[in-house]
Amino acid sequence: MPADPLQSAGSPPRSPTSPPPRGHATSAVEVRRSARRSRTVSAYREGDRTIVLIPARMSEAEEQRWVNVMLDKLAAQESKRMLGDAELTERAERLSDLYFDGRARPASVRWVTNQNTRWGSCTPAEGSIRLSHRLQGMPEYVLDYVLVHELAHLLVPGHGPRFWRLLEAYPRTERARGYLEGVVAADRLPHLPAARGE
Repeated sequence: MPADPLQSAGSPPRSPTSPPPRGHATSAVEVRRSARRSRTVSAYREGDRTIVLIPARMSEAEEQRWVNVMLDKLAAQESKRMLGDAELTERAERLSDLYFDGRARPASVRWVTNQNTRWGSCTPAEGSIRLSHRLQGMPEYVLDYVLVHELAHLLVPGHGPRFWRLLEAYPRTERARGYLEGVVAADRLPHLPAARGE
């Protein structure tokens, strides 16, 4: 089924309580602009907040784009700590409660290293979900999308309209699909030799 991507010192804080984009785990993002900062952008966690440091001259659109980029980078760094199978199962159960009213209950969720053409797979009869080890280190919203995708298969085995309607419940479906498609496309690019001096 080729259409399925799972197959293949500065001014005071500007927005201290603005919520992050949907799908991020933190409860608030604080953007701090600095006149001393010319090009670099950085971010860090501070309790349940994410602090994003940007140049003062940055436009509103650039600010929003960089907030999204930095949230994704932080999430990827944090998810590099590999979740164990029990933690994956707990995460899947929470996602089922959130998006499917707890109707999709996996018997097991585990990492596997033999899935190089698929991001995840599901055996509805056994209630088992397997995730490719290649997802480790990707942003949390991408991992959650793959889990939600496979949980939906516990309710609807195929990829028909009913299945895709179920996935609409997850707010970052399109973004996660785009991320995974980008990873697949990047893998297909020829790897050019490094230029001299690099």
